[in-house]
Amino acid sequence: MGKRVDRVLAVLLILGAGGHTAGSFRAYGDQPIVLLWSLCASVLVILLGAVNLLRSGRPADRALAWLSAGGLVAWMASCVAFAAIAGTWLEPHAVFFFLLSAGLLAFSLRTALRRESWPPPA
Repeated sequence: MGKRVDRVLAVLLILGAGGHTAGSFRAYGDQPIVLLWSLCASVLVILLGAVNLLRSGRPADRALAWLSAGGLVAWMASCVAFAAIAGTWLEPHAVFFFLLSAGLLAFSLRTALRRESWPPPA
């Protein structure tokens, strides 16, 4: 059950990045510099989702889990900064991404803090 929830959160993160991309074109289509930075955030979130999908299939890969955790913490800080700039801590986009990332961070830390080694014994 936990592995399924882990993967669902990662897929939702990737789908959220797709929504972010569409919204970026709609909101910043006439501002190429802002659009570029917004699309960079979409790329980051897609990569974080992909790393988490990979991590969910490699339960003993602690290095990958730490990489995932670090990226998620950075993204969560960006969500908080965005909410602060938007003027409300309940900005829906920031809350959505923050909560998904928090769930994935919990799974990443669970993997990272295990005592198993990688690669698994043959």
